[in-house]
Amino acid sequence: MIIDKEEIQKKKKKLDDCKAFLKKEFIGIDKIIDDLMEYIQIWYLMPEILTRPVVINLWGMTGVGKTDLVRKTVRFLEFQNRFVEIELSNSDETSWSKSVSDIFQSNRLNDEKPSIVLFDEIQRFNTLDPDGTPVPQTKFTDFWELLSDGRLSRRERDDLEHYLFSYLLRKKENDRRKVNGEAEMDENPYLNLWDAKELKKYLSMEDDVMSIIDMKEEDMIKLILKKQKEKKIYEPVDYSKMLIIISGNLDEAFQMSRETSEADIDANIYHAFTKKITVVDIKNALSRKFRPEQVARFGNIHLIYFSLKTEDFQQLVQREINNLKTKTKSKFGISLKISKNINELIYRNGVFPVQGVRPVFSSVVDILDTNLSKFLFEAIIHDDKTIEIDYLVKQKTITGKVGARTIDIPYTGRIDSIRQSSQQDAVANISVHECGHAISYMLYTGFAPLQLKSKVASSYAAGFTFPHQIHDTKESLLDRIKIYLAGGIAEEIVFGENNASIGRSHDREQATALAADYIRKYGFDEEYQAAYSLEDYPHRMQHDITDKKIEKLMQDLAKKTREDLIIHLNLLKDMSIELSKKGSMLPKEIYETARKHQLDVSIKEEGYLHIAGYHKMLEQ
Repeated sequence: MIIDKEEIQKKKKKLDDCKAFLKKEFIGIDKIIDDLMEYIQIWYLMPEILTRPVVINLWGMTGVGKTDLVRKTVRFLEFQNRFVEIELSNSDETSWSKSVSDIFQSNRLNDEKPSIVLFDEIQRFNTLDPDGTPVPQTKFTDFWELLSDGRLSRRERDDLEHYLFSYLLRKKENDRRKVNGEAEMDENPYLNLWDAKELKKYLSMEDDVMSIIDMKEEDMIKLILKKQKEKKIYEPVDYSKMLIIISGNLDEAFQMSRETSEADIDANIYHAFTKKITVVDIKNALSRKFRPEQVARFGNIHLIYFSLKTEDFQQLVQREINNLKTKTKSKFGISLKISKNINELIYRNGVFPVQGVRPVFSSVVDILDTNLSKFLFEAIIHDDKTIEIDYLVKQKTITGKVGARTIDIPYTGRIDSIRQSSQQDAVANISVHECGHAISYMLYTGFAPLQLKSKVASSYAAGFTFPHQIHDTKESLLDRIKIYLAGGIAEEIVFGENNASIGRSHDREQATALAADYIRKYGFDEEYQAAYSLEDYPHRMQHDITDKKIEKLMQDLAKKTREDLIIHLNLLKDMSIELSKKGSMLPKEIYETARKHQLDVSIKEEGYLHIAGYHKMLEQ
């Protein structure tokens, strides 16, 4: 093998430029870009030495830019004509292609040269149902063959033989007619477009379709017979020089993606949680969708996207604003000055951490682009060269200073208006409920919750108390039950039992499930040591035997929770008043309020795991 060092150097430079370009295009995914470039290096620089395809998996929540990253890489490396995007699916919708091999052939990717394929939204191609039942698969079954060794068997033997037989049959019929003096069958001796295309595909011919059309059919038959003798046309197609990128959203691993009120949860909290997801979590999530031997075929290159941090979103908003400034300057010669109030307005109304970057782009259009056109019109008419845009929060107005004139446009952010519509009484009710959870949380864990909200961007009045990750033990399970019960009990204490709302229903379901697991599943009660929770177990114990014990446990814990909240009643009232005024409290504010009432708590970062000091215990 002759290695062209100069060519490799050139390609290496192109790859480095690609990395720099992608880092300018995407915010907050530098690590993903570094890893992707490293893994594709051998495929791009020296594909000749590959004996099987390179398989890279990209996992993340929706809107983090997985597909866009692949498309931009393909465009930069100028592989557009050697690239195909495929979305595999189990549904029986009619589609032209039933196999990966067909798609490759119709995109002319069966010549065994370097190419790229993106299998997007792979979670939709699950081979197991949520309950573990195998899903019948009729389409794209050769996908697993491709991942296995990069070779796909050809399926054209029957087609070629059918083509040969039909030609020989016509030839025979014509010979018979000649002998009998009849008119020959009306046959065009040249190939039609369809035949030419099919044969180019079957025989992997380099010739273009038009030159194949010019061949006489009998010459084509000779060529088929010659190729048949060589046996090459029946051998599997070798895709070892292919770069296979698989991308998907695995909700089983990214459980945060199902969180409610996501416009209100701090982006850094999501970032810290997704940062803890490992290859093991990904493989576990895959094993709930695919059979074990299939999970193995995804390989070990798994690039995991973290949810973006607050500063990433802020940077993204600023970048979009800068792009708008540049566009306005180059198109109209007008300089824009945009205040930080506009940045904050876009962030408040455009950032949904689990939905990625897309809502941010639409908010920039909604808030800036749409209103800018009104200011631009004024500036162009009066020949002004500067526009200063600001947002007056109290007046709910976007102002544009065009030359010496000021134009006011009334504006309330879509999410802001939902937050503001929460009624005073509903917010007071929610504030007490959430502070009940928060105080219980502080009493039993020793630290302030990550976030406390009583006004959220939701169509119904609701709030939340965001906890850290807690390692489950006998004690922590009981504490978690008390924390769940504390919201409803706090309402009873402050507003009286008759005024307690039904907002406790979900809390009680969660608390009951934990109490049932405490006894039935984990055997933390001395009287019940068998596993009572195994539904499908042939020797399962009767559930109702433990029901009374679960009810008694819940009653005892509810009583203890009430006692603890009454001891800290002044803190409950003060914190509830503060929360109902502000709508949300950060750990530092919660900490300061607790300290005023002599409750000693600490602040822990988003990714903190609350776990007993097992290491120290073991040493002692």
